[in-house]
Amino acid sequence: MTLRKILNSIYLWYPKTPFFYGWLILAVSGIGAFIATSVAQTVFGGIQDLIWMEMNWDRKTIALAATLGTWTSGLTMPFIGKLVDRFGPRWMMLAASILVGAGSIYLSESKTIWQFFFCYIVVRSIAGPNLQNLIPRTVAVNFFQKRRNFAMGITAFNRIAGESINLQIITMVSSSFSWRAAYRTLGAIALPLSIPIFLLIRHKPEDVGDFPDGKSPVPETSESVNKNDRIWTFQEIISLPSFWFIMIAEFVAVTSTSMIIFQLVPFLTDGGMTQMAAAAALTTGNLLAGISVPGWGFLTDTFTTKRIAIIIICLALIPTTLFLFIPSGLVSFILVITWTVITGVVFVMGSMMLGTVFSRSSFGTVTGITGPTRTAAMGLGPTLGAFIISSTNSYNPVFIAAILGYFVVVFLYSSVRTESSPL
Repeated sequence: MTLRKILNSIYLWYPKTPFFYGWLILAVSGIGAFIATSVAQTVFGGIQDLIWMEMNWDRKTIALAATLGTWTSGLTMPFIGKLVDRFGPRWMMLAASILVGAGSIYLSESKTIWQFFFCYIVVRSIAGPNLQNLIPRTVAVNFFQKRRNFAMGITAFNRIAGESINLQIITMVSSSFSWRAAYRTLGAIALPLSIPIFLLIRHKPEDVGDFPDGKSPVPETSESVNKNDRIWTFQEIISLPSFWFIMIAEFVAVTSTSMIIFQLVPFLTDGGMTQMAAAAALTTGNLLAGISVPGWGFLTDTFTTKRIAIIIICLALIPTTLFLFIPSGLVSFILVITWTVITGVVFVMGSMMLGTVFSRSSFGTVTGITGPTRTAAMGLGPTLGAFIISSTNSYNPVFIAAILGYFVVVFLYSSVRTESSPL
């Protein structure tokens, strides 16, 4: 057998699983999420004090790095969305895993602010869309139809679990050695993990001889087939009012949420809590949020995405308001966990809403179009929050701004017309 045939057989191989292959896809996507979230915004916010104490920078500088990295990530999403719809995710996720691993090692060697900024921005822009959000969500939508939101909930759980694990790894290694040692370790781990991602990930269930949800399709009318597999043009997408309602609502929701989440650890440490305890609160909340997100996805599949989305935002208003009145200490520790659990689904809710409006054949393109605004919001939140706190010397204006934002989101989501509430 020639080398070319050997390589081709390796490329085409996939394990014959006793269960639907889509579940394996979601598990492998979790590996990619772990690699990507080493530089995720939540993790970066949780360890920002460890970096600025050594580098002698202020929190606004660290927040600016997070903002620029997230914004750059958003700029790449329209291209990545179209590429994954056309060529599939395997090579894109492989390249991203290797580059993030190597970039993390390089990041650990940063000596100047410009070197740190350049490396973090590049790594963050590669990690986010390829391993953490756009591609994993697109693959989940391709493999699942009836359980679409539950599958996207699992991709969100993968992200949250990855953030929680990375936050603890970096905090523990940094406490014993340094944040540089932590990123060298994570970079070294990422490189071999790229191999199972490449071998096991697939674009659609048809690539492994299966169908969405693992079930043979039942005969459908031409109208329903057109609805499920229709490829939307750019003009058709942007001419739909519901597209704009979802995109604007997602921008406001993500800005409001990321503005708070990036400040939670400083909020607790400024109130007298230790760095380890504050990181533990964020980690615990993230883990519980990760567990709850697939549950929210199941509920949206059972009832309607629109209704559940509105309920979630209304629930988020309660702990956000309580931040204005609860003193620091054990109560604030519990409140941080509660708030994080409720808002964990916010970052995937916009994608769930889009999935009820557009077909799976165009999901990557649609999420690619909304990607810049979503990541602009994720990048805006940390810097906006840092500047508000620095200007007012108080966390309360951040909480008030988030409360107002959540009310706007409820109104916009109420205006969306989905497949269960058509135009």
